[in-house]
Amino acid sequence: MAETARLRHGPVVPRVESALRAMLAEGRWRPGERLPNEVALAAELGVGRSSVREAVRLLAHDGLVEVRHGSGTYAAEPPAPAGEGDMRRLLRRARLREVYEVRRALEVEAARLAAGRLRPEDIGRLRDHLALREERTGGDPAAFVDADLAFHRAVVELSGNAVLLGLFTSVLPVLRTALVEMVSYETALPDVSCAHAELLDGLARGDADAAIAATVSHLEAVMELFDSEKEVAAP
Repeated sequence: MAETARLRHGPVVPRVESALRAMLAEGRWRPGERLPNEVALAAELGVGRSSVREAVRLLAHDGLVEVRHGSGTYAAEPPAPAGEGDMRRLLRRARLREVYEVRRALEVEAARLAAGRLRPEDIGRLRDHLALREERTGGDPAAFVDADLAFHRAVVELSGNAVLLGLFTSVLPVLRTALVEMVSYETALPDVSCAHAELLDGLARGDADAAIAATVSHLEAVMELFDSEKEVAAP
């Protein structure tokens, strides 16, 4: 009960994550063993289900648990430490917000460069990508995310900077996994369709400032969701 009382003060999700991390470290669940469901964990910790869900998501990104949709959440073997230069492993272990911070840095610069380098035929290609994204909105989450990321990758590619493209491509696997999960389960995910349209419009006009503003608007709208997790105590 003392732990539950502590969980009710301060940011809840980090405290839930810390409690679950400690339980895993203490061997409460062996690797391959299924954890109690979301409702049971929320009741045990005296917190809301949304906090448990987000904490489990963070642990999954760190490789401490494995979420098998339709089956449950299972304790995983602790991941080996990342080696020097192993960017993919570092990214898999990164918090989603940290990935978004990197994504923002890359895509803002890509938008700035692309605005000055696009050819008329490139705009048509981007319009096709955006049309496919809109067509898949509300449908299969994985198909929607693939269309969304294809649009953004095209912008980065059209920046003409091979290093930017390589860095963005390195981020894609962890970003795709996280986005599919968010689109599938996050009811508060903001609609950023207008920002995508504004990005395309800015690029079409060669307006770097407008393209940057639209990119920042899109990404920070999602990043604000990470920072605005509010606890709804379990009844």
